[in-house]
Amino acid sequence: MSNSQRPLSPHLSIYRPQITTVLSILHRITGVALYFGMALLIVFLYVVGYAPDYYIQLHDCLSSVIGRLLLFGWTFAFYFHFFNGIRHLFWDMGKGLEIHAAAKSGWAAVIFSVLLTIVSWFAAYHNAGAF
Repeated sequence: MSNSQRPLSPHLSIYRPQITTVLSILHRITGVALYFGMALLIVFLYVVGYAPDYYIQLHDCLSSVIGRLLLFGWTFAFYFHFFNGIRHLFWDMGKGLEIHAAAKSGWAAVIFSVLLTIVSWFAAYHNAGAF
């Protein structure tokens, strides 16, 4: 008997995306982004410590528009992964698992991530001339 006549399960195109689904996917994406950002940090520290001749090239690369966008995204990834990780810790304790609480904590993680990313970049650029 062939299974080709059997109905298929609903796919992602059937369901409306929910905040918990989107944030779960974003949590995984930011984890990967943090991995590659950490590799960039290691390269930066190596260049500063052991290859100062390449520092100017690396600085120019990271100071470009694309470099700054990558660093801005890495900053957001850090804050989002941090706050969403705290959210998951509460879930592991059995708190905040209700639908409305999960949605509220998800939006809180997104809002705090965006705010702290902006505040961090504002502080970095505002205090850049102080040193």
